Amino acid sequence: MHTPLSDFGRAALARAGGFSFAVLGALLAFPLSASAQDILTLTDAQRLAVERSRQLAGQDAAVAADRNLAVSAAQNPDPVLSIGIDNLPVTGADQFSVGNDFMTQRSIGVTQEFTRGDKKRLRGEHYQREADKTIAEKAEATLIIRRDTALAWLDRYYAEASAELIGEQIRQAQGEIEAAQSAYRSGRGSQSDVLAARAALLGLQDRASEIARKVRTAKIALVRELGEPGELPLARRPAIDHIPIDPGALDKHIAMHPDIVILAKREDLAATDARLAQANRQSDWSVGLSYLLRGSQYSNMASIGVSVPLQWDQTNRQDREVAAKLAQAEQIRLQREEAMRAATAEVGSMIAEWESARERQTRLEHELVPLAAERTQAELSAYRSGKSSLNGVLVARRNEVDARLQALQMEAEAARLWAQLNFHFLRDDAGRTAPEKDDQ
Repeated sequence: MHTPLSDFGRAALARAGGFSFAVLGALLAFPLSASAQDILTLTDAQRLAVERSRQLAGQDAAVAADRNLAVSAAQNPDPVLSIGIDNLPVTGADQFSVGNDFMTQRSIGVTQEFTRGDKKRLRGEHYQREADKTIAEKAEATLIIRRDTALAWLDRYYAEASAELIGEQIRQAQGEIEAAQSAYRSGRGSQSDVLAARAALLGLQDRASEIARKVRTAKIALVRELGEPGELPLARRPAIDHIPIDPGALDKHIAMHPDIVILAKREDLAATDARLAQANRQSDWSVGLSYLLRGSQYSNMASIGVSVPLQWDQTNRQDREVAAKLAQAEQIRLQREEAMRAATAEVGSMIAEWESARERQTRLEHELVPLAAERTQAELSAYRSGKSSLNGVLVARRNEVDARLQALQMEAEAARLWAQLNFHFLRDDAGRTAPEKDDQ
């Protein structure tokens, strides 16, 4: 990736300092040896970001809540205890007496509603489906965190690589200034060569300032995801020449898109609610038992009764509820099908862009950059032999820097597309794109 220093550039390195070492060196802060301190790999960064997320912990609490509600909803309603006094005299000789009048009675009773078994099962299943949906939402949130962390890591990696490249070019430009000044003092060069070399250095320093800003911004973004570990030096980037997606079997992968999985869970929930609405067309019975106490001269009594709601307008109540729930389930099914078509087009486009970026990056790295480097060496040799001016060398050097930065930027674009595709679908434990496992 980096251009070797020119001969007269090496001669000036001992005296070269200033901007590149004061600014870029402070920003990059690369370790002298990998074993001297910790480095941050992409995998470690993603793990730390997931562990740091409070959103995922909140979704775990939501899953626990839904599962507790699933158990609670599958039970019969609590029995109802009733205590009272009937026919208490409020006037006359027996006023407020609970034992003199034969009609006065104290009662204690209990009423229990017996919910049909299929209703209890479906009520519990409703919350279990809610838990499944929350699990899918957590999987999506985890995937987004991993993808965003990968993008932040790669942004910093390539910003620092660009800064390193510009820093190397600055050191070479400082050497070229030294060579131009030496040639001018010996009468072999002109003052315009010295001025041109200084102008080239200033141009590189300006580009270095812009890249330094990108390095700072990229570090801030990574620290936001990871906290303090985001300041650690970065390890080598992962290989970006492979994605875990078979373009020929894209439909199978699309089914594991987190948005599609969530819609599938919502469809399951809507289907459960529709079955529950159908079960509600059959009324639940309640049984009441009470014991009646009267005065000592009268016998005590017991009562028992059964009550059942009368669904006298089932067409406009229960049937309408069933129709509404079925329509909601159909709506979600259609949304899922539409989302699958949109995701197929989106992922197909991303794959095409990634393949194009990889092709262009290979062409730039293996064809354009070597040609630019050869031109620089040719201009340098011509300058040394007095057949060319320093301006030709500077133009060639500038073109070479542009070519190297262009190749690096294209590699960064391919890497970002790789990250988006690599963390676009849910995976199983073996790392394959696969359906989210039911966590029941």
